[in-house]
Amino acid sequence: MARQNGISIEDMLKLDAMASCNLIAGFRGARNTISRINIMADPDILEWTTEGEFLLTTAYSFKQDNIDEQIELIKECASKKLAGIGIKISPYLDALSPEVLDLANDLSFPIIDIHSSIPLSDIMMSAFKEIFNKQASLLERIEKVHERLMGAMLEGDGLKDLTTIVQENIKNPVILHLNFSNEIIECINGMNQSYTFQLMKEVKEFYEPSNTKNRLKKLIEDKVLINGKYIKRMIMPIVLRDHVYGHLFTWSTDMPLGGFDLAIIESASTTIALSILQELSIKEVEIRYRSEFFEDLISIDLKRKKKALDRARFFNLHIENYYAIEVMSLKHKTELNETDTLIDYIQDFINPIVNMIEELMQYLNLNGIVSTKGNGVQILLSFQEEKQISDRIKDFNQKIIKCISTKCDDLDIRIGVGRTYKGLDNVDKSFQDAVRTVRIGKVITAKEIVTFEELGIFKILSQDSLVDELEDFYNSTLKPLVDYDDKKSTELVKTLDVYFKNNGNLTRISEQLFTHYNTILYRIGRIVEITGMDLEDPNHRLNLEIAIKIKELLGK
Repeated sequence: MARQNGISIEDMLKLDAMASCNLIAGFRGARNTISRINIMADPDILEWTTEGEFLLTTAYSFKQDNIDEQIELIKECASKKLAGIGIKISPYLDALSPEVLDLANDLSFPIIDIHSSIPLSDIMMSAFKEIFNKQASLLERIEKVHERLMGAMLEGDGLKDLTTIVQENIKNPVILHLNFSNEIIECINGMNQSYTFQLMKEVKEFYEPSNTKNRLKKLIEDKVLINGKYIKRMIMPIVLRDHVYGHLFTWSTDMPLGGFDLAIIESASTTIALSILQELSIKEVEIRYRSEFFEDLISIDLKRKKKALDRARFFNLHIENYYAIEVMSLKHKTELNETDTLIDYIQDFINPIVNMIEELMQYLNLNGIVSTKGNGVQILLSFQEEKQISDRIKDFNQKIIKCISTKCDDLDIRIGVGRTYKGLDNVDKSFQDAVRTVRIGKVITAKEIVTFEELGIFKILSQDSLVDELEDFYNSTLKPLVDYDDKKSTELVKTLDVYFKNNGNLTRISEQLFTHYNTILYRIGRIVEITGMDLEDPNHRLNLEIAIKIKELLGK
């Protein structure tokens, strides 16, 4: 909906040029805003009118006996959201018909009876002057508020101060909600507890997963029922880097919301976005500095590694401590259409997640650094003593998952924990462990947190040097069965997988696959024939079970 600034119908009626003019219908629209004035010579002008215009005309072209045309005119004016219409009824008609007046009242579309002695040009010039003065005054007020907002941002005032400036000017409750940090700032002066509860409920409901409006990058205007009364609501998104970082909410609980208020929250949303960008930029520099140090520390280039070890003291890292590295992988739970969109979406959460992790490390008295790479996070943890390291890491990771899931519930988080090594010069080994763990963990388990020790035999199978051997092993064991499934559209590999998961219990396999027992027997027979392996032979059985895991590791 377009926003208009100007004078109201009520203001127009107070003009000297409007003496002896009366509002005769559409009284509920008396506060409609007039942004432009136009004279209607013939009805075709409606094709070029815009929202907020006020039409001036005479009843010369009206026919007393053609009520339908008059009704159609009022309907079309109201549908185009014109502010109203002024008609010089006399001397052309005695009065407008009751049907026309009743329709205007139903549509809340104002009709003003222009006195026959007043030239329409006088009304137009007088109204234009008033609209211009009003808009000029409004622009001056908006500029002052904008300067105040920018000044507050440049002086380093917080988002609370910026939100307060908005509330002071629009004189209605204002709530700022930031998606990426889940921060909520309330500016609700003197409002009773019941109203406050209802407004906070509105904000919470706005962010429910089923509500797609919270992803829109444009103003949302609607009416909401609060304490038994419909209240106008404006929601302005905080858009930064083409992504929505939060919203400014305001409600017309104390004063009507109009063009001035919209201009203020538009200016505030831009200023808040700049403030967030400033904060993120500083944080990004810090993270990039730590990430460069981390990359040097795990590098196979001895010069880079030595350079990092020499700088370790700046990060409060001691050479002889015990170290463990964790690698966190982030993925959106819902598949997004474009890879670039997914990368940008994840990147929006990286810095806030780093902040959360650092705050948690400080709370748990854990020493270390947090860095980023691509769409993941790397955590280096330092311990002075070897005892209780695994318990402290377990507690730390459980709290990470809880914190991030609460604030970023649409992200799938996986954490791979490398082994603990003594000495900062050995962290590259822990890093390699962590990378393998997070990669293999996604294949073998649904757990969010996996340690290197939990990989079992996959600690051996996941070594990069074995890729060719694993490929050969897979081709000679399971691939014939995979090819047969592809050619015949059967499910022999799936049946074999379920066979191993149920320790060969055919009854359970039948129940789990919703397949007849005899069909399972037939499939087992076909598996033996195609692979040439006997499932009664422990070695053959082990080979096939490992081959299924290798298939998953190789992404076949």
